Amino acid sequence: MVRDRAVPARFGDHEYPQVIPEPDEIQTGSPAPWATLAPGEREGFTVSLVRERLREAGRTFDVAPMPPEPAELATGAGDAERPVEHRSAVLIALFEENGETQVILTRRAANLSSHRGEIALPGGRSDHGETSVATALREAREEVGLDPALVTPVGWLSPIVTFASGSAIWPVVGVLERRPDLIIDPGEVERVFTVALADLAADGAFLEERWRRSSARPGADREGFLPIYFYRVPYDVVWGATARVLTELLCVVTGAKWPDADRVWA
Repeated sequence: MVRDRAVPARFGDHEYPQVIPEPDEIQTGSPAPWATLAPGEREGFTVSLVRERLREAGRTFDVAPMPPEPAELATGAGDAERPVEHRSAVLIALFEENGETQVILTRRAANLSSHRGEIALPGGRSDHGETSVATALREAREEVGLDPALVTPVGWLSPIVTFASGSAIWPVVGVLERRPDLIIDPGEVERVFTVALADLAADGAFLEERWRRSSARPGADREGFLPIYFYRVPYDVVWGATARVLTELLCVVTGAKWPDADRVWA
């Protein structure tokens, strides 16, 4: 396995149960987009502040509709261009506790056919004719027992395409008045937990690596490397599509430049 000697040990002694499918070539990535902010600027993320920043970024339903297609829709999984086959949605369910916004995350069940054991936002595939908001609310109810009546959909983040499955994902932002009571469906979810946005933005939580696989990937640079984001969370690691969504959210909230904003996906 070819490695850049400067690549840090992934999260040091942090333990996590996932098997991350590493490529043959990995290099050190960039620091967190918000790394230059003082510690005091990476905390105090109330729900009202998150909503204000989303509105300023044009990511709320009262300002702009959710994009009908992802920017990278022209390409899908694998080394050949093909249309996205499945439409999905996830719910970024936010609530405030002790002055900090928390987000609900799950660990997918180990018996699932895809993305088994990975940390994810509640969500799944859309039924025919179903809106992204309806999908996100339905899936959150099915997976973790979140009552849709408790969720106020307020906005969205950029839809993306997962390279492994060719599925287009629409992230829906919803807010809750308080921490909800949740009951998982063990057939889909192994664990549900929350993490504060401030903890994701704290020093040591974020890691970027540059991956290069044998086949070309959409969004890669001229050398064929693609940035992959990771977050250390309690007893696990967030990476892949979920980490991409959380990175955009944190960039909106902190005012940092979102690295994927200018990426060329063709």
